[in-house]
Amino acid sequence: MLREDVTQAIRAAVFEELAAVGYARMSIEGIARRAGVGKTAVYRRWRSKLHLVLDLVSALAVQGLPVPDTGSLEEDLRLLYEVSARALRHPLASQIIPDLQAEAARNPDIAQALQKALREGQNSVARGIVTAAAARGDLRPGLDEDLALDLISGPLYWRSVVIRAPELPKDYLASLARATTAALKAL
Repeated sequence: MLREDVTQAIRAAVFEELAAVGYARMSIEGIARRAGVGKTAVYRRWRSKLHLVLDLVSALAVQGLPVPDTGSLEEDLRLLYEVSARALRHPLASQIIPDLQAEAARNPDIAQALQKALREGQNSVARGIVTAAAARGDLRPGLDEDLALDLISGPLYWRSVVIRAPELPKDYLASLARATTAALKAL
């Protein structure tokens, strides 16, 4: 039977190692050293670094974020943006996400797992917000949910991950929530 504390130490070490050296230079030896375990402990759980990273990325999709439910579309979006902005600015995430995206361009397995993690995690939250807003009459029923997801997720992701803005302007998240609310109501 595998010890859960060892498994958790290995998972934490993978995130640290990815942030420190990137996927291409990451090794099972480096992960094991960071986790304070032998390589065999890693290989008992995952057969390669690819399988280890795919497992972790897939697990992120399952965790997801809680769906805010304040009774106001704009406030729900603002809360989502605050939580998402914090997560995207976290030192590990700000290093790991761009590296995995670059690796995904070369590796279809990583591309599929990353797309699933990002889509499913954000999809469930955005769909929850859109569904609740439609039920309250804030949005028209039957709007294009994929387009709504793009409108909700795209701007913050662009600013935080793609152009890697070091800091968000004051009141940016509130302004983004207001603008996104208006865009969703226009659909």
